[in-house]
Amino acid sequence: MLNHLWLALMVLAVLIGGFTGRVQAVVQGAVDSAASAVTLALGLIGIMALWLGVMRLAEKAGLIQTLARALRPVLRWLFPDVPAQHPAMGAIVMNLAANMLGLINAATPLGLRAMKDLESLNPRPGTATDAMCTFLAINTSSVQLIPMSAVAILAAAGATHPSAIIGTAFLATLCSTAAGIAAVKTLQRLPRFRLAPLPPTPHIPDPQAAPGAVAGADAVSDRPAAAPLPAPWIPGSRLVLAGFGACFVWFFLALSCPEWTGQPALESMAGQRPLVRGVNALSLLAIPFLVGFFPLCAALRRIPVYEEFVEGAKEGFDVAVRIIPFLVAMLVAIGMFRGAGGVDLMSRALQPVLDGVHFPAELVPMALVRPLSGSASVALLSDLARQFGGDSLVARMAGTLLGSTETTLYVVAVYFGAVGVKRTRHAVAAGLIADAVGVVAAVAVCRMVFA
Repeated sequence: MLNHLWLALMVLAVLIGGFTGRVQAVVQGAVDSAASAVTLALGLIGIMALWLGVMRLAEKAGLIQTLARALRPVLRWLFPDVPAQHPAMGAIVMNLAANMLGLINAATPLGLRAMKDLESLNPRPGTATDAMCTFLAINTSSVQLIPMSAVAILAAAGATHPSAIIGTAFLATLCSTAAGIAAVKTLQRLPRFRLAPLPPTPHIPDPQAAPGAVAGADAVSDRPAAAPLPAPWIPGSRLVLAGFGACFVWFFLALSCPEWTGQPALESMAGQRPLVRGVNALSLLAIPFLVGFFPLCAALRRIPVYEEFVEGAKEGFDVAVRIIPFLVAMLVAIGMFRGAGGVDLMSRALQPVLDGVHFPAELVPMALVRPLSGSASVALLSDLARQFGGDSLVARMAGTLLGSTETTLYVVAVYFGAVGVKRTRHAVAAGLIADAVGVVAAVAVCRMVFA
């Protein structure tokens, strides 16, 4: 499907640009997008190296396996083809947790690590597995608890209650995530997307095997080798970790409830309600806590933290460089289509239909652009908030839409590109279905709550 979508964007961009006299804009869109793709990929190197290094320490300390065991029932239902003790389970959990907290800089490297672990289980290199498609569908449905970017944009536009969209975005993202999971589970059963069974591997008996040996006894087991157990904790580790945690509890209280601790409130949080300050404090402290907690746990298990961090960080450069061709291909097609005015034409063509179902015409460009470009979606939300006001129904619908959907084509290009998957099967279709449901849910929920 990605082949057809990419070809359609490229050909339509050229034809639309030629008929509308915007050929120069098409060319400029291609050039600018190609440069942006390389800049974006190179900009990921540092953050990728940081988080893959930290993830290696968490894995060596046994934290990833512990977290995966705690969520095993849900993960086994979502990813039945992934062994329960496989490192991919832990990486998936960490990626979803980062997405829920809005930690985009952490979520992408963790997601790429999860895709790499899933690829290690792939018997058909170059073709997406059911587990990969499910993981992509969940990511593209935007499992986000707090849409802080949308809240910040509405606040900057002068909204009296910018945090009002937190509840609506949460409900809409539940709808989009449920739709994404339902779509991916349904599509994988269709003949078009179903994977053909692998041919059986013939067993070649060992001529030196002892007489009477059980056939296949020396064959490699389908079960993954158990991960080596980490070294035991050094004496006093619990006390050290408790003290570290207590410090961050104090930091959280100092940020979210400065009147309790006697600390001055941050300028960016001044005038906010306690709930909003608490959410902002959690988002602000989450990354420093993880960056400190994982190495500390590894050190308390006698793991050489610097050496292991460097080994994990080495993967960051390789992954960032590997995704450049995929990013260039996708972003160039999107940039050409936007430059040709394709989004505007689609908006005008769909407006009569959407008017009939009471879908605001002002949201059409954002709904169409959201799967293509995150920065363009943010710009459109800022423009709507400025034009109609931060507390307007249209602005709140747009903010909810931003918080309950994702840039599907970008996510697919980056995640599949990192592991060299070219046959994406039903991942794109499931992601776009989740986006469509998220858009409809955002409008419907906001009408119920605010109108």
